[in-house]
Amino acid sequence: MNENSNNKQNKGGRKAKTDPSIHRHVFRLTDEENAKLLSLYEASGMPNKAKFIISLLFSKEMKSVKIDKGTVDFYMRLTSFHSQFRSVGVNYNQIVKLLYKNFSEKKAAAFLYKLEKQTAEMAMLCQKIIQISEEFEAKHLKK
Repeated sequence: MNENSNNKQNKGGRKAKTDPSIHRHVFRLTDEENAKLLSLYEASGMPNKAKFIISLLFSKEMKSVKIDKGTVDFYMRLTSFHSQFRSVGVNYNQIVKLLYKNFSEKKAAAFLYKLEKQTAEMAMLCQKIIQISEEFEAKHLKK
């Protein structure tokens, strides 16, 4: 009677797996092969090497994502520049309103003439930026 109650009693610890991995295989790699395996493993983002190797052996789907830091940096700078460009447009509208409010027509027109020159230069700069962005996209992003 004591033996039956001991079998039913919880001994603690981790629950046993239904299908444990008990078979072990060992293989050796050259330095070059090891470096290639490690680079593929790091690119895969899998939690451990064993699962990675099993997925390679049994042709399970493996995803690897490569992030180009230069492209990310370019994108962040372009986004930052775009927000600055938008804020310049808001400031432009505020300046025009203030010029007509605080100065005479003649003086406001003189200041606006100078502002128009700067705006034309900024429009040319914007066109160059668009051209550079398109070149970058064509060379580096669409492979």
